[in-house]
Amino acid sequence: MTSVWQRVARLFTTAADRSSADATDTAMMARCIALSREAVDAGEYPFACVIAQGDEVVVEATNRVARDRDVTHHAELLAISEAQRKIGTGKLKGCTLYSTVEPCPMCSFPIREVGIGRVVFAIRSPLMGGHSRWDVLGDSVLSSSMPEVFGAAPKVAVGVLRREAEMVWWRMNPLVWGVIRMRGVFGGSAPVSNAEAPLLEPGVTSAETPPLPSPP
Repeated sequence: MTSVWQRVARLFTTAADRSSADATDTAMMARCIALSREAVDAGEYPFACVIAQGDEVVVEATNRVARDRDVTHHAELLAISEAQRKIGTGKLKGCTLYSTVEPCPMCSFPIREVGIGRVVFAIRSPLMGGHSRWDVLGDSVLSSSMPEVFGAAPKVAVGVLRREAEMVWWRMNPLVWGVIRMRGVFGGSAPVSNAEAPLLEPGVTSAETPPLPSPP
């Protein structure tokens, strides 16, 4: 039976997304995007995560960094912890993690440790991504050197409903989203290496780009 989110997902799906995402992936990402809007309403940046087994949602979460005043309360980490409690095991084999934004390295190591089989995200993060830049998600050395701890590298799908996820950021604050894109934090090409980056005075980001404000 077609779920409500699968029907909603068909409205969101673009031609580019259809080539790399099945109906379940699109439906789960549509749910993530809806959750990211709720995060903005709660005073957070629009980060959201769903962990699913097949087409069944196990848990869902948004960032709680601002609300809890805890920098570690990323949506992915909260979702993983809750999924472990709900399923009753430390490993999440057979699960897929969906996120509006590419998981950072802090989130990517636990993803590997719990053995999540697939990771699907909408917006790539060339600056901070645990796949695009640091490739924690794809590092086979982790599992070959410490198979007792780290699961095999998960399959990764990128760009599912990217435009719709980006629109939530733009609607939250067009200026903030413009600065994020200009700096290469999300989307675009990978940033220059540290050796190539221009030197700035402490506390100075750039003469052209204003500092990012706190969450709305």
